[in-house]
Amino acid sequence: MVLVDQKPNMTSIDQAVRGRASKKIWIDLDNSPHVPFFMPIMEELNRRGYQVLLTARDSYQVCELLRLYHLPCKVIGGHWGRNRLLKMLGTCLRAVRLLPFITRHKPDLAVSHGSRAQVLAGFLLRVRTLTMYDYEFTSGIPFVRSQWLGAPEYLPDSLDYKSRSRMFKYPGLKEDVYVPRFRPDPAFRKQLGISSDDLMILVRPPATEAHYHNPEAEILFTAAMRFFMEQEKTRVVLLPRNGRQSAELHAAWQEWIAERKIVIPQHAMDGLNLIWSSDLVVSGGGTMNREAAALGIPVYSIFRGTIGAVDRYLASQNRLVLIENVEDVRIKIALKHRKLENRDPNDRSLTLPVIVNQIISIAEQNCLSGLQ
Repeated sequence: MVLVDQKPNMTSIDQAVRGRASKKIWIDLDNSPHVPFFMPIMEELNRRGYQVLLTARDSYQVCELLRLYHLPCKVIGGHWGRNRLLKMLGTCLRAVRLLPFITRHKPDLAVSHGSRAQVLAGFLLRVRTLTMYDYEFTSGIPFVRSQWLGAPEYLPDSLDYKSRSRMFKYPGLKEDVYVPRFRPDPAFRKQLGISSDDLMILVRPPATEAHYHNPEAEILFTAAMRFFMEQEKTRVVLLPRNGRQSAELHAAWQEWIAERKIVIPQHAMDGLNLIWSSDLVVSGGGTMNREAAALGIPVYSIFRGTIGAVDRYLASQNRLVLIENVEDVRIKIALKHRKLENRDPNDRSLTLPVIVNQIISIAEQNCLSGLQ
């Protein structure tokens, strides 16, 4: 087992790379949350003289977010739906489609937050890979492992310690990489046509196409939506995960959508501003729950897969409420207006510099002696 110091010395790393040719770090965006997560990482790598190569998978709102934030990117491959066999086939085909990109650009290190296609492509062309994750029950590729793993400090040690992977832990949550940079837009509600008198509830349905999806989450989602629709002066901002789910939600809740009791944005919007403008958040997935927790917004999880260590930690700190059955919807969810307060402009986190330093350490082979 090899653990990396959580706080490598930035000055010593800068001195070590001074005078060398710029190394190439390839980042692959596999899912919507990876866009805001990697933006500050890419900026810091560029600031310190590294060339960032960016690819993405056309899945969920990835491409919309790339356009929203004006990020130049090579989009390769898409989403293959909920069938497990098709998912595996799609991962393999996307890995093959990534090979010409790797061959042409010759990256020194491949980095992602759980991109299986990148790990497989890196394995095939012997490019070193660093894979970060924050949910320990995500499935990987049999017999193919990333050389390096990165995870929040709250996660248990990975079983990959027993194989050939090395690991580092970073302080805080992955959301602490970008949430400290957030500055709220006080006029954001007006863009949605929601007044300050309305109780704004931000809802993210379960990820029905994910391998870890439990149908119980759909029951909780329906129960929560019916509960919200019964209340006066409540407005639900509903965020479908893809076009198929959007069509299903429009069909199921068309009456309330027509009355503007439910608002479904027509294009990608800044997620942190959506959360900050809400009185509470209810989500069937991980990232939005943790973003709300990082911002201090009341948040309720209807995720019914195996609860990961990060969510258990947040629940133990009363920063996240786990909704476990239909009765919990009415008992635990507090429908209260929240006072919108200014964020501290001096809010800082160690998470970003720790992750960037580790990426640079690995790219420069400072910690790779003996790694095969």
